[in-house]
Parts: sequence; structure tokens; C-alpha cells
Amino acid sequence: MIFYDVLCFTLGATIQSQTKGIWMWCVPHPIKSDHTLVLLDTEGLGDVEKGDDSNDNWIFSLAVLLSSILVYNSMGTIDNYALEKLHYVTELTELIKVKSVEGDVDESADYVRFFPTFVWAVRDFGLELKLDEKPITAYQYLENALKLKQGENTTDGLMILNMNNKKIVQYNLTRDCLRKFFSPRWCFVFERPANSEKMKRMEELTDADLEPSFVKQSRDFCDHIFKEVKTKTMIGGLKVTGKMLGNLTEMYVDMIRSGQVPCLDNAVVALAQIENSSAIEKAKAYYQQSMAKLVVFPTETQQQLSMIHASMERKAVAIFMNSSFKDEDQKYQKQLMKAIQEVYVAICEKNLQESQRACKHIIEHIFAPLKVQLRNGSYMTPGGYKHYCDDLKMMTSEYRSAGGKGVKEKAKREASEQEKLTMEEQIRVQELLMDDQKRTYEEHKKQLLEKMEADKENAEVEYNRVLEAKLKVGTVVMETSRQYIDFGFRDSPLKIYPNMIFQNSRFIKTVLFTVFVIIFVNFVRFR
Repeated sequence: MIFYDVLCFTLGATIQSQTKGIWMWCVPHPIKSDHTLVLLDTEGLGDVEKGDDSNDNWIFSLAVLLSSILVYNSMGTIDNYALEKLHYVTELTELIKVKSVEGDVDESADYVRFFPTFVWAVRDFGLELKLDEKPITAYQYLENALKLKQGENTTDGLMILNMNNKKIVQYNLTRDCLRKFFSPRWCFVFERPANSEKMKRMEELTDADLEPSFVKQSRDFCDHIFKEVKTKTMIGGLKVTGKMLGNLTEMYVDMIRSGQVPCLDNAVVALAQIENSSAIEKAKAYYQQSMAKLVVFPTETQQQLSMIHASMERKAVAIFMNSSFKDEDQKYQKQLMKAIQEVYVAICEKNLQESQRACKHIIEHIFAPLKVQLRNGSYMTPGGYKHYCDDLKMMTSEYRSAGGKGVKEKAKREASEQEKLTMEEQIRVQELLMDDQKRTYEEHKKQLLEKMEADKENAEVEYNRVLEAKLKVGTVVMETSRQYIDFGFRDSPLKIYPNMIFQNSRFIKTVLFTVFVIIFVNFVRFR
């Protein structure tokens, strides 16, 4: 397959299948600069050499689980045979679970929320898109093919309720699953790209060698995919990154190989553990690297260190928030707060030690001449004591005006002030540390609220999509019910005329109960 002049997947020109398993190709998204387009090419379903329906089912299920849009291609037309070949959709509820709690029933709305959108690509299409002599779109062509079969006429003209009619059930099964599980749905038709001779060397052909109509149809298809396809998301609207996609693939494959049924709930929990732990490490590493780069030991004041800490912590929390998801009870966020606090305390301790070391070095350097003169006895002369006091005062003044002593410089004041000032300095440092902790809490709270608001918006988008799908199903049910009433009871209360085979158990029970009541009432009346 050639994608924007780049050969992605091998195209076979023989009867033997080229693709085995699922092949992946990643290319920059042509429209969204911050996105990567991941193309998954699955092996052909129903390969005669393989002859393993179980393998086909899992290949199809993996494609559904990993993609944000599922493109199914077939040749010729969308007829009953083509739909029967897509019977894999009828087994998805057995191969994929949404909920992890035993006893919970996975409804169709649960699946449509997480399943990809569906595109049916019809290759070598040679018919005219018309229905009842009126032109239709490819989308209308697909929706017409997915219509559920209505009731059957008997020889005496009566339409009977035949819920056990296997032919109708089989006819509707694939269609009903496609309608319930995949929304929205699209369809594209493609004429034959070239003659038989050219088709044998498809990889060598350029657009100029292909039919112009096919080239246009292909461009329309690609443009539609680029513009309409949404980013792959998980439960809660979380956008899937490349690393997350890799972890998901590994988890799903491991589940399948071990004989388990992939469960979206369990996958999200496992992915949350991996991603949130990674988010902690990423945020912590950023904080450590930034502090190591920006902090020059010793800092002149504790406040200077505190300001750097506040700025870097805010950015580290933002990194965590952007990478984390499903952090229930803020378990991982609290771990990050603790980790950053431990690093900050260690930095503060190192700052004090470096300050003490700097003070000692400066004292030794400034007071070195005084020590030499004391050793030489220079002050052991008349008037020597006065000279000693003058030199001591001058050197002390020089020490106090010297920079680079850090937060401990006040602890080296004169003996009479030392204890008092050291205690005040320690109290001030502790107050600044408490302010840092308070600011940390407020920053985490602020960014958490922002993330919760963003998650709420994603959940609303997800809910609206499911609601739209439900409304479509509801419209079909209402229309069928209306036809049921219009035709079923028009001539005789004994005649029942369903127009569609319903698989909703509640609806079936309601209809059967209504039929029983009508028959009983008429039986009593006729007696």
C-alpha cells in the first residue's frame, strides 16, 4: 500500500496472502502536526491456507480494540454474501468485555462508547448508486444494506409473529450488530484502479497509471479519514499516546494468549498503573534535573531557593497531570507530592551544608593573616592588643560584606548574637518551608481541578456520542412499533403483523404479554 508516495505495506499480486497477523506503520499526520497516524494492516479474514476461524476472530477483535476507525474492505457490492463474511461482529460480545464485575451485563451502548467508527470500503465497484431510480450516496447505500428484515407473509395473507424464524434471525444478526456497535458509519466505493495487466504490478504504478476516477475516490477517502477521524481514546475520554498503544497491544495479546477475554475495564486499570507510575517518574525527573540546573549552592537566602522550587514544582505537576489518568483518590498525585517534598528537603539540607562550608572557607581565607600574626607574636608588643582589635574588626567587617556565604552566614556572627540569630534564622527557614508546602498543596489542587474539568468535558463528548447512537436505535424501534400498530391490528384483533425481528428481551416480553392479553380477551368475548 502506498501512502502519500511512501510504500507502507506490501501489495500482493498473486492468490497468496501477503499480510500475516497485524502489520503496523507509523507516519506523521498530514493535518494534525502533534499527532501520528498509526496504520494497522490485518491479514485477510477467511484465508483458505489458514482455515482457522478462531484466529480470524481474534485478529478482528484486536483490530477493533486498537483502532479509532475500522476500515473493512470487500469487493463487488454490499450484498448478503458480503455481510455474512463479516459475521465476526456477531461474536464481539463473546471476545471483548467492557465491564469487569461479574454479573454486570454489557449493553450495546457500552460497546459503541469504546468501539471505533466503521468504514466499509467497496473495491471494484461497477454499479450505479441509485435506489428506486433516485441517486443515493455511498452512506445511504450502506444504511440501506443494513436494514433489518421485516415480517413474512403467509399463504393466506396474514403476517405472523415469528420470533423463532432462524432465517430472519440469521439475516438480521450481522446487520443489527453493526448498527448497535459502530457509530458513526461511513461507506466509500472505488472503481477498479486499472486493467488486469497493470494490477499485477500495482507497487510500480503511479497515479498517472491509474484510472482518474479511482484516484479521485482514493483522495476523497483519505481526506475524509484525515479530517473526520478522532484521536483514539479510552474510558473517560483519555487520549491514547504511542507508548500507551504499545502497552495496550501487549496487554491484549497476553490476555488472548493466556485464554482470557480482553476486558476494557481491566485494561484501563492496568494501563493506569503503568502510565501513572511513569508519570510520577517523568515529573520527578524533570523536577530533579531542573533544580540541579537552576540552583547554585549555596543560595544567598532560603526565599531564593523557595522561589525556584515553586516554579519547578508547578511545571512538574503539569507534566504529571498531562500524562496521568484514572488517578482515583489522587493516589499517584499524593505519591508525587511526597517524592518532590523529599527531594526538596534533601536540596535544602544540602544548601545548608554548602552554606556552612562556604562560610568556613571565607573565614579561613579572610582571617588567615590574623592567624599568622598571632603565631609570629606580632601582637605581643606594646600597643599590640589595640592593633589586634583593629585587625579583628576590619576582618570581621570584610567577612560580613563578602558574598557567597549562603543561608548560614548569620550563624557566624559575634558570639553574643550567635544563639539568638541562629534560632531566628531556623524559625524563618521553617516558616518558608511551611509556606512551600502550603503552596504545593494549592498548586496540586488547582491543577487537579483543571484536569477534572477537562475530564468532565471529555466525558460529555463521550456521553453525547453514545446518546446519539441510542437515539438512532430508538428511532428504529419507534418506527417499527408504529408499523406494528398500523399493520398488525388493522383488520382483525386476531391478526399480528410484526415488521422486524427484535432482539431486545424486554421488548419481546412486552409484545408477547400484549398478544396473550388480546387472545384471552377475544377468547372470552367469542365464548
